[in-house]
Amino acid sequence: MATPPDPGQLAAEKDLLRELEHAPTLKRWRGYLKFIGPGYMQSAMTLGSGTAASSLFAGAVFGYDLLWVAPLGMIIGILVMGVVSHQTLSTGQRVLPAMATHANKWLAWGFALAAVIASIVWHFPQYNLAAAVLTDATDTVGIEGVPRMAASAVVLVWAVVLSLTYGKSSRLVRFYESFLKYTVWGIVLLLAWVVMQTETDWGGVLGGFMPSLPEPSGGISSIEVVVAGVAAAVGINMLLLYPYSLLARGWGREHRGLARFDLFTGMLIPYALASSLMVIAAANTLHASGVEVTKGAAVSTLARVLGDVIGPVSGRMLFDLGILAMTLSTITLHMVVCGFVAMEWFGLPFGSTKQRLFTLLPVPGVFAPMLWSDYAVWLAMPTTIICGAMLPIAYIGFLILQRSKAYLGDDRPTGGRAVVATGGLVLAMVVIVTSLTFYLINKFG
Repeated sequence: MATPPDPGQLAAEKDLLRELEHAPTLKRWRGYLKFIGPGYMQSAMTLGSGTAASSLFAGAVFGYDLLWVAPLGMIIGILVMGVVSHQTLSTGQRVLPAMATHANKWLAWGFALAAVIASIVWHFPQYNLAAAVLTDATDTVGIEGVPRMAASAVVLVWAVVLSLTYGKSSRLVRFYESFLKYTVWGIVLLLAWVVMQTETDWGGVLGGFMPSLPEPSGGISSIEVVVAGVAAAVGINMLLLYPYSLLARGWGREHRGLARFDLFTGMLIPYALASSLMVIAAANTLHASGVEVTKGAAVSTLARVLGDVIGPVSGRMLFDLGILAMTLSTITLHMVVCGFVAMEWFGLPFGSTKQRLFTLLPVPGVFAPMLWSDYAVWLAMPTTIICGAMLPIAYIGFLILQRSKAYLGDDRPTGGRAVVATGGLVLAMVVIVTSLTFYLINKFG
């Protein structure tokens, strides 16, 4: 948004997309592959400590039984994101002012506040896990005794530098998006290789995609893992960042088909693959070998997901670096979300010094290793559930916008398309509310 795309290049892109709209399916998809990007930003944001923790605990404790959780959460998320992309690209309006005008002012600012709170809350498990894998990596190479707070401070410096410079250069933004894309697929390929190198019960894998709730084990409830897994798939701060990432690329009405394709190829497929493969890899290694995984499980224990296959040193290092990459990308994007909220709330120009300073709101998360070092991985579970409880605020806002003729005009879906769009939002709300209800009943009786 600070460095808008070249008008001539954007016009040529729109002309090509209009041609692709009527092209055969395979040709259209090949053409779309040149432009995808925002979906990978959402994958990188959601592939953080919440997804890592819920997937690792699901596989290590319950084997293949909870494979159904992450794909379900992401499919519901895609339905919601599809509605958001249609609204944004049809109107060209920024999401918070649009919701304040055409839905409800207090609902819009409740959405904004919830996105900031979620970004701050989620920062604690990101730093906790990032510091744990950094110190584990230094221990692996023989540099022992590095304080976790020192490792957390290193992560903070990296995140602050990147978040404060983000958007100053279109080349830097493109480089960062490419880095996120290759990080996501690197994690997928590494986990796929582990699964192929271990003994996999493919019948059990298939059965794992059928919903079930196995009995608690090691003090861990399957309901807790399910709710965290569903909530980790799509966060409320993702729903706020996504429409801005579309507008920042200059996307408009002509990009609606591309946006749907981008969500499937950049978000649904890599996320479902990464989370499912992580569950299977953990089941094939930790669960199969009888390793007891509890809420206080250390990173070195969970690193056996790769260590048992690749090697005790190289596998552990790859595990640590992969998890670190997941947390770093999520930390940065959460900071960017806080900057966007400040831009809207206080009318600050995007890229201004004040707007960038607001990206530092989640920085207190750096102290997580001082408070919860004994729960390096598990901390992501309760914090993800807390953040998931805020999702209905956004769902209600987008549902009202979807029904607003004043907002969408002739682009308001009718007939079957309206049923799918509205049904997706309602389904998402029902799933998250039902999941949280079961969790509270299970937790407090």
